[in-house]
Formats: sequence, C-alpha cells, structure tokens
Amino acid sequence: MALCDASPPAGELSPVLGEIFLTLARQAEREVRKALADRLAHADWAPVALVNVLALDEIEIARPILLSSPVLQDDDLLRVLIEASLDHQIAVARRPQISGRVADAVIDRGDPAVLTALATNRTAEISVEGLRRLVEQSRRVAALRAPLTRHPRLTEVLAEQMYHWVGTALRQSIAARFSVDEQRLGAAVYDAVEGVLRKARVDHFEPEPPGREEMERRLVAKLKAAGQLKGGVLVRAARERRLSLFVHGLSALGGFTVGQVRQALAAATPEALYYACAAVEIDRAVFPSLLADLRKLNHGLPGDLGQAVWLRGAISPASATRAFRALVDADPAGQRAAV
Repeated sequence: MALCDASPPAGELSPVLGEIFLTLARQAEREVRKALADRLAHADWAPVALVNVLALDEIEIARPILLSSPVLQDDDLLRVLIEASLDHQIAVARRPQISGRVADAVIDRGDPAVLTALATNRTAEISVEGLRRLVEQSRRVAALRAPLTRHPRLTEVLAEQMYHWVGTALRQSIAARFSVDEQRLGAAVYDAVEGVLRKARVDHFEPEPPGREEMERRLVAKLKAAGQLKGGVLVRAARERRLSLFVHGLSALGGFTVGQVRQALAAATPEALYYACAAVEIDRAVFPSLLADLRKLNHGLPGDLGQAVWLRGAISPASATRAFRALVDADPAGQRAAV
C-alpha cells in the first residue's frame, strides 16, 4: 500500500508503476485487493486497466470502486451491468451522478432491486422519459413507489399517474408535494376499480344458497346465548366464505343493526367497517386480511377510498363504537339483529 501513498497526486502514473499495480491486483490475496480498492477508489491517477479489474472483482472489493472511482467511464459501467452480479449492478445504479446513458441501461434491464437503487439515487441524470418508465415500472414493483414520490425530478403529470396505484400514505405525500385534487383523483380511482368489480359481479360472484342467511342468523343467536360469540368467530366466518354469518355476528356482537353493517360493507371506504370490527375487539393487525377476505365475498367492497385508519394506532371499543355510529345512518334498513 506504500505504492499508493507514494503515487503523485497529479499527473500521469508511470507505465511501469501501472504494470506493478495490475500484477499485484491479479496475484494478491483478497485482503490486499480490498485494501487496494479502498485506496484507489478516489484516485484520478489510478491505472484504467487496474480499476476495471477491481470493478469486476467480488462485490466487497468492487463496491468502493463502482461507487466512487473517477476513472470509470460510461462504457466501463455498462460493461459491469452486462457482465457482473446483481450486487455490482446495484452499486452502479447507486453511483453518484451517473449519466442518462447508464441510467437508461439500468431501466432497460428492468431488475426490481437495481431499479429501486436507481430511484433512490437523487443525483442520477435520469431523463424525463427514463423517469416515466420508472413510474410505469412502479405498477409492478412496489419498492419503487416511495422513492419515486420523493424524487426531485418527478413531475406533476407523473405524480398523478402514480396516484392511481400507490397506497394511502404515498397519496398523501403526493398531494402534499403537488397541487393534486385528491377528491377528483380518488373518485377516478374508485370509478376504475368499480368498473372492474362490476364485471366481477357478473363473472365471479357466487350467491349464497337459499335459506343460508336465516340459518346463520339462528346460529348467531345460539352462539350469543351460550356466550361463545367472539370476534374470532367473525374472522373465521369471513375466511370460510360465510358472509351472512359475519354480518349477523357483527350486528349481534356490536349491538348494530344488520342494515348498518351492510352499509359499512357497501361503503366506498373501509373506515366504518374498521370501527365496527374494533368495537367488537377484532385486533387491528388482523383487519387488513379480514378486509381482503370480505372483499372477495362482497364484490370487492368496501372500496379503497379514504385513509387506512387502522394504521393510526389502537382505539378503545367504546370510541370505535361512537366512530362507527357517526359514520352510518341511524337505522338505514330498519333491520335490527333479531337475537
């Protein structure tokens, strides 16, 4: 390593010394190559051939070179993208101030981990078209969404496109950064979802057999009388595709009308349903999977508008009951649980 310290800070390295470095890199032990890479990572006088050998070495040796070496040019980085491992490609994508040519090559390859590394690189020279392609990739690669919403080159047009497939928290981030009409876009998202669901109602919905609802109502009455009607029964009912059992059970356990429960199930947002479930002490950690099961049974409803209120923190059953009653009609269908 004394050779590195003795090298001139300016000017060209002598060919003889360059050959010594290259021979050392090819024959040295791993620890020596690692130390050499660390020393040469920022050296603008380092021999090009040597830097390229180190750039294709195992990733712990190559990483400082790929991230920092001023000697590496676009063609060198493109070669790494083609020939080296996934970890090498991620290091290239994270390299400060990579050119648009290299960024486009990363996007062309389409590996989710490498794309995500590029999206987090604020200094990469990503073109407008390149960023559009990243946004489009974020439809399938969820890890891209958060870094892209914070990317300095994200435009309002691209932000509005992303709004259609990101979650509630990222929608709020987009709305805070851009002049996004949340109500208009939210309605557009809901309409798009409803268009799919309306078709699903015809193609995939399986109605309950005749007499099932009355049978489930009687079962709920027996369970309640025996003191066995608990939140776990409702969760299991949804998992077993027994929607009527869930409806009558939630109604009886929470002291709600059947009409109120059905109103919550038909709503554009799952907020009221969440509060009803919290009121009967269904754990909020269970609610997302319960919601998914219910949507499969109920034409995809409740919809996904509004905030994910179950992420805010715990709520007492009494507070949840008050919140639920504030969101639904007093007695929308005049149906009170007959138990």
